[in-house]
Amino acid sequence: MNENEKWHRHLGAYGICMIEEKLLVIHKGNGPYIGRYDLPGGTVEANESLVEAVKREFIEESGINIDIKRNVGVCDFLIPYELPKRGTTHIHHVAVIYLVQYISGILSKNPEKFEGQDSLGAFWLPINEINSSNSSPLVVEAKEWIKTEQLSLESQRLDDWAVFGKNAFN
Repeated sequence: MNENEKWHRHLGAYGICMIEEKLLVIHKGNGPYIGRYDLPGGTVEANESLVEAVKREFIEESGINIDIKRNVGVCDFLIPYELPKRGTTHIHHVAVIYLVQYISGILSKNPEKFEGQDSLGAFWLPINEINSSNSSPLVVEAKEWIKTEQLSLESQRLDDWAVFGKNAFN
């Protein structure tokens, strides 16, 4: 980190949900991962546990109810992304990741809109279609975990990160 960088730390809780060889992802509508596939999950609200946050986020972003199976671990990413209201130039994204299982609900291709909603819809993405050009670093990390059952130990600094627009999926 150099002295001109001002970091905002974001803690989020996320879930890896698989059916056959497909991973549940959302189309991201805001933030540094806009226009890419991302894991369902996100900000832990006040007076909410990590597990409660994952369950709530899955309902809000994908329309499905899940059961938490296990804590996969924690990974983090250092990404250039300005938040002018905070006066920051970068995000330190800390992600707590769980393995989850689908229980019920209908996958939402057009989730309810409200302030803070950043899902443009959810779908099952074949694992072999995941890459760093179309997915957030969380999805890429989830793909690696699915293959090895290990997360990266070191922070991943993504200085060349490109922020797309909402129309990247069209």
